[in-house]
Amino acid sequence: MIHAIGLVEFTSIAQGIECADIMAKSADVKILVAKTTCPGKYIVLVSGEVSSIQQSVNAGIELGAETVVDSFIIPNVHPSILPAISGVSTLKDIKALGIIETYSVASLIEAADAAVKAGDVEPLLLHLAFGIGGKSYTILTGEVASVKAAVEEGSALASAKGLLIRQVVIPRPAKQLIESLL
Repeated sequence: MIHAIGLVEFTSIAQGIECADIMAKSADVKILVAKTTCPGKYIVLVSGEVSSIQQSVNAGIELGAETVVDSFIIPNVHPSILPAISGVSTLKDIKALGIIETYSVASLIEAADAAVKAGDVEPLLLHLAFGIGGKSYTILTGEVASVKAAVEEGSALASAKGLLIRQVVIPRPAKQLIESLL
């Protein structure tokens, strides 16, 4: 079971690959994701003990310097976040929908984690910058009040970084919309 994760997002693919190497070598971490995203960015997501994650992320930020777009360290990631990133969420009971859209992968994962911790909601999806111009978004579901509280909490985090694009709550989504999301 993964408890701590960290991510660094770079504007340069070459620099991102070099930083992935130093991040793996600088601490006892496991690389979960190291890949390109749109539009020509690179992300490195690592897991491990909090102190190792801090050391690894700091090494990536230091080497990446001006190519770093965003980063995070989440010491106790919510257990629903990694399956949602992987696209293996199996939710069938969709209620109200909450959407948080950001300019970076890192800010979105942080926002989604904060959102699911703030309210009784489940992530339906985390779409991370692939094929959507580098933007990222999450769709959360639960009771209307919980979704509103969760979206507010997650959006506040992304907004504080200046990376929030939009937040939306749909209290009673159309059946056709729900079917298109599943």
